[in-house]
Amino acid sequence: MATSSGASAVVVLDDLKTIFGPRLEAFVTYAPTVSPAPSLALVTSLDLADLGACAARVRRWQASGAATPVVLTRREFARSLDAFPVEFGEIITHHQTLHGDDPFAGMTVAPRDLRRACESQIRSLLLHIREDYMEAAGSHHAVAAVVLDSAAEFRALLSLVARLAGETGDQRALAQWASDRLGLDGKVVSDVLHIANELERSGIDAARLFPQYLAVTEQLARHIDEWPDQ
Repeated sequence: MATSSGASAVVVLDDLKTIFGPRLEAFVTYAPTVSPAPSLALVTSLDLADLGACAARVRRWQASGAATPVVLTRREFARSLDAFPVEFGEIITHHQTLHGDDPFAGMTVAPRDLRRACESQIRSLLLHIREDYMEAAGSHHAVAAVVLDSAAEFRALLSLVARLAGETGDQRALAQWASDRLGLDGKVVSDVLHIANELERSGIDAARLFPQYLAVTEQLARHIDEWPDQ
């Protein structure tokens, strides 16, 4: 592995091979922009003794710079796609297999499950920014913080809606897609994404942006509420 994150994942993989032996079916890393890269192990069986063996190695993993892996059976993963369509969908889309065959061949997240997850998360964001705005009590700094603190979540949710629509473009095209496909204010979306991507250097007055930010978030919630299940 060329990267330190990759090298630390190998430390985890070697230990999992010792613990599970032939029961270790696959080991993958995912979320390549995150450091340390999170990882997932799929095993044929998992019991308390296995968890204890993993627990005994956690400090070694932490010392190597590795994240503690998620450990599941393949059946548990497949049966949980409807419960965690966002999280597990990201793993399926952005994984690198370091051990075993591709464990997700043939697995897909149902669009209806992803739509429900999108709606839940977007409505949660909307509730929180309304509540946080009230608690800001008119303070310019506090209102700005509402936007600054939630911009990354807005970006992630807009990306999810784009994925639901089958859009595979990069982040740079996201604001244009939101304007063309959803009718959102492209300038406002672009400003929020700029804040999310370059918090310290955005140069945008986040407090003045709040009314428009709230409006596009409300509009996004309406879109996902009316989105047809497939």
